[in-house]
Amino acid sequence: MEISWSDFEKIDIRCGTIISAKPFEKAVKPSFQLEIDFGILGVKKSSAQITHHYQLDELIGKQVVAVINFPVKQIANFFSECLVLGVYDTEGQVILLEPTKAVKNGCKIG
Repeated sequence: MEISWSDFEKIDIRCGTIISAKPFEKAVKPSFQLEIDFGILGVKKSSAQITHHYQLDELIGKQVVAVINFPVKQIANFFSECLVLGVYDTEGQVILLEPTKAVKNGCKIG
């Protein structure tokens, strides 16, 4: 399905830095609860099914790409405020999208 340019412009995709990561015990599928700093846009929470390729200690300080203008989504007892983006590997496991060079938190993808 094609989308128009104006459809794409509605999606607010930004870079941010993970400042907190912990196991999401109540999630149905193995997940982490992340807090991501988007600079002047603030800190947002996200639930991410990235446990296959990532350990908690390696996530802190990692810059990621996320959609920040979805409505808040409740997952068990957690409220996810953004969608961290990734690529599915051949086994269906998520590999995070991240900038190849450090950028300011909150920078817009375009």
